[in-house]
Amino acid sequence: MAKLTRKKKEALEKFEKDKSYPLSEAVNIIKNISFTKFDASVDLDIRLGVDPRKANQMVRGTVALPHGTGKDIRVLVLCTPDKEDEAKAAGADYVGLDEYVDKIKGGWTDVDVVITMPSVMPKVGALGRILGPRGLMPNPKSGTVTMEIEKAVKEVKAGKIDFKVDKTGIVHAAVAKVSFEPQMILENAKELIQTIVKMKPPASKGTYIRSIYMSSTMSPGVQIEPKSVSTL
Repeated sequence: MAKLTRKKKEALEKFEKDKSYPLSEAVNIIKNISFTKFDASVDLDIRLGVDPRKANQMVRGTVALPHGTGKDIRVLVLCTPDKEDEAKAAGADYVGLDEYVDKIKGGWTDVDVVITMPSVMPKVGALGRILGPRGLMPNPKSGTVTMEIEKAVKEVKAGKIDFKVDKTGIVHAAVAKVSFEPQMILENAKELIQTIVKMKPPASKGTYIRSIYMSSTMSPGVQIEPKSVSTL
């Protein structure tokens, strides 16, 4: 059995590991048990009562967090020359096409989001083996394959995130930073949870929200009482 570090032991003494807490209480606990020297991310892990292997039970979408993620999102826009000025004006960090396609083929993926347009998807599609495993592949459903480049860049920079249930039935997403005020973390978490609740697939039977855990980078997870979020 792994030996508990002093800080982790101290964190576990501040709450009951097997107890479920209302979302607002969980937020305060997370702020009290985060001991990293850097500004840790606040994460949600939401286990759903779906079978991700079935297309009609896939849960995937986007959500605009009211207070952003607190992270400086690096955006690459792969577009034709006529869209480059629009992308740069919207705040994209990297803009171009062939030169960045070549860089990515060479292993460069130092970005958080890739946005592109339908007409260049044949070139971008060839990067699937590199971008896909890193969660960077543009997708129309997440709004990252679009002709509205300016809108897409601004939304991502403002805190729009995409989420997808994984093969184990869990949605994992970073919703804030520990340095955020408790109300800001609470409102961001509510926005994600509400969005996922609204996306319940008709084919999903039984309990939809199985469990919710909130944690920060390197902190223990705090279980949230599902019933406390059903009336958000």
